[in-house]
Amino acid sequence: MLPETPTPALIRHAHSQARTFLALFNELRPHLHADRNLPARIQQRLARERRFGSRDRRLYRELLYTAIRHLPWFENALVATDAFTPAAASPAASPFHALLWLAADSPATLPLKRALLLAAPPAPPAPTERAAFLGLDAAGLLPAWFRSHCPEAFASPNLDALNTRAPLWLRLQTDEPAPVLAEFDALGWPHRASPELAGALELLFPDADITKTDAYQRGLVEIQDLGSQLILPIALAKIAAAPALPLRWLDACAGAGGKTLQLARLLGPAAQIEAADPRSDALAELARRAARARLKNIRVLPPSQPPAALYDAILVDAPCSGTGTWRRAPHLKWTTTEADIRAAARLQLEILARHAPRVCPGGFLIYATCSLSRHENEAVATRFLEAHPSFRLLHSETLLPAARNTDGFHVSVFRKQASPAVEV
Repeated sequence: MLPETPTPALIRHAHSQARTFLALFNELRPHLHADRNLPARIQQRLARERRFGSRDRRLYRELLYTAIRHLPWFENALVATDAFTPAAASPAASPFHALLWLAADSPATLPLKRALLLAAPPAPPAPTERAAFLGLDAAGLLPAWFRSHCPEAFASPNLDALNTRAPLWLRLQTDEPAPVLAEFDALGWPHRASPELAGALELLFPDADITKTDAYQRGLVEIQDLGSQLILPIALAKIAAAPALPLRWLDACAGAGGKTLQLARLLGPAAQIEAADPRSDALAELARRAARARLKNIRVLPPSQPPAALYDAILVDAPCSGTGTWRRAPHLKWTTTEADIRAAARLQLEILARHAPRVCPGGFLIYATCSLSRHENEAVATRFLEAHPSFRLLHSETLLPAARNTDGFHVSVFRKQASPAVEV
């Protein structure tokens, strides 16, 4: 795996790096189960350390996120007095050696691996296989309470997917992708098109800063997980049987506009999309992104302006617990509680109920989350239908991570009766 024999100087430097990491990890301990903004805390902490170069920051960031992703394995095992053995050590030599073995190979981590793990076999790609090698419990990488919310998450394919680093998916916002692909090729960034969805592109270079590319700055690509990209095509496929395609839309929880921009491209210039959100800063970012992509069929509603009376279709991409994003934001595994999920479900039902009267007779209501909890997904849809008999369910689908190598998402598509029943 790591053929270069380390020099004594390299080993000494590696020991120093290991001790620095352990000090950083111990500093973060009080926040591991409490801070939902832990990534920002980590970024700020690393930025404050002037002695760190860019490679140092990448190294410690990778080690910290590896520890967070596998927190039950390491939280009580990593200590500042961890002993370091010679270069021929195996992952079993100490908790830190095991952590280093699990960390992704990169220019930042390989020197440390050469110094401390020279004789180690490569780590298998699947977390369940890694757990077996280390004699640890893979199911412990998810909160035990979550089993009742999504039993499928604990089956090995999804368990592996939820505990593996998320891929970088892009959505092309151009009908001529050749210049985009040529730029990526020139940068040495391998890529592949999705077999599931035209215009979805996986960038096989995890440390790529896409925001600095010409393609991004010209609005030709957006960063968007494949699962998120699939929600609207799934919904539109169910709506396609309607006599006329809905043209007047409201994106009721638009945020910074990932799905708003996608919807504008999917529907074309004949459609009019209004975007609403209570956060003015998110709407400002949406407006910038829409301008960059030269999309003229999006109208951003200020938070003070209520939506119009009726729409052909309303998208509620609801605030949620984010349990479907745990592989992308592993700290949320340990900061999310069942109380958070109950609160999210109440808010989701409230948002659906608020917008149901704004759907015109015969129109559509699309409910989406990035959660895998059935309490936020199927249960919310069921309660909505019980309270709103003028709607019927056309489609309900949960995108599990292992199926397409995506984050976890849910979508339910409702249709309002042409002559709505009286709702109480």
